[in-house]
Amino acid sequence: MGDEERGAAAAPLLLPASPSSASRHHEAGCPGCALDRRKESSGGRIPYKELFFVGLTTLASSLPITCLFPFMYFMVRDFHVAKTEEDIGSYAGFLASSYMIGRAFSAIFWGIVADRIGRKPVIVFSILSVVIFNTLFGLSTEYWMAIATRLVLGSLNGLLAPIKAYAIEVCQAEHHALGLSVVNTAWGFGLVIGPALGGYLAQPAEKYPQIFSKESVFGRFPYFLPCVAVSLLAAIVLISCIWMPETIHKHKSPEKDIQKVKALPSEQSYLDSPRKKSLLQNWPWMSTMVSYCFFGLHDTAYSEILSLWAVSDRKYGGLSFSSEDIGGVLAVAGASLLVYQLIIYHWVHKFLGPVISSRVASALSILIVSTYPFMTYLSGAKLSFALYSAAMMRSVVAITASTGISLLQNHAVRQDQRGTANGISTTAMSFFKAIAPIGAGYLFSWAQKHQDSTFFPGDQMVFLVLNLVQLLGLMFTFEPFLVLPTVGEECS
Repeated sequence: MGDEERGAAAAPLLLPASPSSASRHHEAGCPGCALDRRKESSGGRIPYKELFFVGLTTLASSLPITCLFPFMYFMVRDFHVAKTEEDIGSYAGFLASSYMIGRAFSAIFWGIVADRIGRKPVIVFSILSVVIFNTLFGLSTEYWMAIATRLVLGSLNGLLAPIKAYAIEVCQAEHHALGLSVVNTAWGFGLVIGPALGGYLAQPAEKYPQIFSKESVFGRFPYFLPCVAVSLLAAIVLISCIWMPETIHKHKSPEKDIQKVKALPSEQSYLDSPRKKSLLQNWPWMSTMVSYCFFGLHDTAYSEILSLWAVSDRKYGGLSFSSEDIGGVLAVAGASLLVYQLIIYHWVHKFLGPVISSRVASALSILIVSTYPFMTYLSGAKLSFALYSAAMMRSVVAITASTGISLLQNHAVRQDQRGTANGISTTAMSFFKAIAPIGAGYLFSWAQKHQDSTFFPGDQMVFLVLNLVQLLGLMFTFEPFLVLPTVGEECS
């Protein structure tokens, strides 16, 4: 730990006054004040109902992002746009990135809207966009139609920025880590369960001919079933949003009272420290962006490469898995996230803090991903054990790193900036996540053509590049790149 971090850990910080402060003023008819009153009377209890809504809406929004990964290879093949089999990966990369490109151009807008009119309207509209455009994607018959529906879906699904702010605002200070952990776990769970759904439900007329005939809508549109399943879940979530409370304050209020408190243990000492008015002048917030983007780049590239690598032929360095096989791996990896979230993460955060836990998780991710190319030498039960174990551990460490960085970001800004701040960080991350599938697709196509290389055969080079990206993200969690808030700044 550097001198700056030790100083921050040892000195008192200025924190917002407790919601139970007697001097707190509430406005009648303000949803934010109504929520504050409920928090005051809760006695420090965890807001399970609100966090349930957070997890449910986040899950519904994240499922469409990766549900196409297991069948994307076959979908692009069926569009007949790739001239050779080795070129399919490149076209698949553009298809996967179209969602992130759309989100990159709209995330700041949705963050600003969430700060102006409230979190709930943006959340509801985002879920509605999933219901409509994810269904249309499943009905795509041309490559351009698939690209267009994914691009529009990414542009209209602005949930990620406001839901992170919402998760912080429904919780009291001692539960902020849990709130963001629910967001990141539900998001990560969706990113791994989405491919599982895609793997099991794609091409149902071929896999389950006793249930689905080739003349049915699911036979004529072989990738419609996983998409409509996700859309139906989103429709149920959309209805449940009726009971979501709003958190934004609908009136002009005086600055919050400030009180001096003892610093929190470990590197959690940055929590709720004074924030500068301008986000661009808030260097503690700005300094988290690089790691956040590199971790996002790595996660998206990993998700795509894992699915493409597992289903590709062994002569190309793959595992010759079916879409159901990789779907099963991803389903188990998703289940491990729930167990980790419910039982283990609280203790990891308590004893390590967000900074150290992010560093340790990132380093472990590099070690885990390094084992994948050597799994091609295994088969049967040994291969299953190795792949399932690695996928579960990789999911856990990825969610730990991203949760730590998200905590740093959301506690570096005030409530009236959180939607915009999360919108900006989502935009930056989305550009990286848009690059990830394209780069991963080209890298995977190159690897299949260079599998016989003496120095780092194609499949080994793919995972080496993944680890280099993760290493860059890890580097930016250390000084001087990462800056924790200094003591003595004035809130303005």
